[in-house]
Parts: sequence; structure tokens; C-alpha cells
Amino acid sequence: MNADSLETETLKADTAGIAQAAELLRAGALVSFPTETVYGLGADATNDHAVARIFEAKGRPQFNPLIVHVPSLEAVRDIATLDGAALDLAQAFWPGPLTLVLPLKPDGPLSALVSAGLPTVAVRVPADSLATKLLRVAGVPVAAPSANPSGRISPSTARHVLDGLSGRIEAVLDGGPCEVGLESTIVGFDPAPVLLRPGGLPVEAIEAALGGAIATRQINAGINAPGQLSSHYAPDAALRLNAETARPNERLLGFGHVEADLNLSPSGDLVEAAANLFRYLHQLDAEGDAPIAVSPIPDHGMGRAINDRLRRAAAPRD
Repeated sequence: MNADSLETETLKADTAGIAQAAELLRAGALVSFPTETVYGLGADATNDHAVARIFEAKGRPQFNPLIVHVPSLEAVRDIATLDGAALDLAQAFWPGPLTLVLPLKPDGPLSALVSAGLPTVAVRVPADSLATKLLRVAGVPVAAPSANPSGRISPSTARHVLDGLSGRIEAVLDGGPCEVGLESTIVGFDPAPVLLRPGGLPVEAIEAALGGAIATRQINAGINAPGQLSSHYAPDAALRLNAETARPNERLLGFGHVEADLNLSPSGDLVEAAANLFRYLHQLDAEGDAPIAVSPIPDHGMGRAINDRLRRAAAPRD
């Protein structure tokens, strides 16, 4: 099937739409669906051809592993080993915006493409009710990276998905805007917990659950989880970070009490800023290619994840 040869259907978030989306997934099709974090690009994680189409549709490097979504903690045990500190975190934060990198179950059902040849798999139980219903009706584990061309701004609405992938996927299940608006936090185990990517669950909450500080992935470490490419989440326009004011010809993406073209949160609320980040980057990108200056964002709580995404968006591109 050639890219850009499909008619992408928008499905309603009702019983009929969920049933059709589930049927498409079981048939090997690509279906985008909302989670509380961002919209995912879903495929049956046990189907080699379907998983390969994710990489084709996104233009995603095949060394970059995928997150597998399942509807419950019990379903995780069909594909991975869950015990120790990983089980503690799962019980504390699932369903929710946390991904755990776990040992693959020997002779499990997943396509080898999902884990990019690694002995581990990234797994999440999403909290979004529509995502949960879809996963239960589909009855298969669903591999689902963000539903955008690789390296570009992640989608927090169905419109964002269609703008990037229309003609490359079969359908998008429209559940409205995502509540969190940033991808999940990813934690691995080596064997102690290690933060692989900050995200929708603040690191402080994880450390509170663990009873101590969590180690952080080394910058020069190999890719062992999704979302670790140095250039990622990028608009067409160049970004300048930690800008107190905009320079001539720049547009300001503000935070806090500043005059700006768009303001992530005039009140300085980091949760609100996270929810608005990708939507506002999409909006500024659609309005032109003038450089974007971004106000300083406090580097704690959700701000840590916001700054991670902004640094990757501003990184030099291949």
C-alpha cells in the first residue's frame, strides 16, 4: 500500500466509531486515537505488517522502539514481566501518563519490530476512557507512537493528526483535545529505576512513590525507549528558548505575566502550559515561518517535561 493513497476517515467517539476503529485495528489498519497525553498512531502490536506500516506512515527510524498500549495491568503480564519497583509504580500510577520499560515475555505475541530488537518493551495503560474502551474492544495490544510525521510537533487534537498523516492512515477516532497534552513519562530499570524521558507524570511524584531520587538517563546512552532522539517535536520555524523578550521578526510564545503572541499560561500554571504546548506550536507553525521565541519555563514539575520537548524542538535538524 503506497503512502498518501488512502482516504482517512474521521470516526466519532461513540459505540459505532469505537467498534469500527477496533475492527480496523484487528484487520491490520492504522488508526489514530486519543489518550490523555497525545493522539497515538495505533496498530495491532502482534502484526508485523501493521507495525511496519507505522514506521512507513510516520517516516520513523526502525531503531526507535514503540510504546504498546493495553487496557489493564493484568493485560501487561501477557507481553512483559512486571515485578519489583516496576510493579510498585504500575500500581501507583496506572492507568495514567506513565510508560514502563519492562523485560519482554519469552515467546510473547509481540512483533519484534515493536521493541526494535531490544529485550525490553515500553508499555502503558492509558487513563483516557475512550482509549480504554477501544483497547478492550480491539482485544489486541496496540503499538502507538504519537500520530505525527517523525520529528514533528506531536498532535493533541484530531485535526493535528489529519494535518500530518491524512492519506497515510485509515482512520482517526476523534475524542477532542487531549487533557495532558505531553507524552508520557518513561521509566526503565537497570535494575534500579531510571528516568528515560520526562513527561505527563511529574518526576517528583515518581520519586515520592519510590521514596527517593530517581537516576536519569545519560545523554550519550544508546536509544532504549521511545522519545530519545535529540531532534524531535519540531515545528518548521526555528525556536529560541529562554527568551525574556522577542527580537524583531520573532513571535513570542509566552509563559507567565508577559505580553506574547500566544501565552502557554498567563497565570504561570505549568499543567495548563503543558496542555497548551503542542497546540500553540501547531498554531504558530500554521501562521508562518518567522522564528519563535519562547519564554523561560521553570524546570520543575511539568516544566521539566515542557523544557525537554522544547530543547528537542530547538535542536539542530538533520
